[in-house]
Amino acid sequence: MKGYTNLEQSKKLAEILPFESADMHWQYIEEDNGQLQWFCFPKDFSINQHDTISAWSLAALLNVIPKKIKDFNVLRIDIGESTFAIWYDEIGYGVNRELPDIEMKEPVDACVEMILKLKEKNQI
Repeated sequence: MKGYTNLEQSKKLAEILPFESADMHWQYIEEDNGQLQWFCFPKDFSINQHDTISAWSLAALLNVIPKKIKDFNVLRIDIGESTFAIWYDEIGYGVNRELPDIEMKEPVDACVEMILKLKEKNQI
């Protein structure tokens, strides 16, 4: 299971989420052969002074996603054997079809997709 956002996801999220919401960061390190390699570290750990890109663990992503939208759309999560589903139920009416309904294999990927979709709808 993927534990944190990949470099591409991190770059997208860094454009829309507050820096403080990230609990990790990507940082490149020069290897012995002179090649630069990206590695992900906890936010408070730094190998060198090169540029870093914020990254989010699953826990940090879940903290960013609103638990309720407009007081009557409640976040729901279902963890299956091979899928992770995340959506909003409208209290008293069931699934809200106007809000994202995401199902993916990786929980981190599903949360990133939910955040991006909520941003498109100005809900985050």
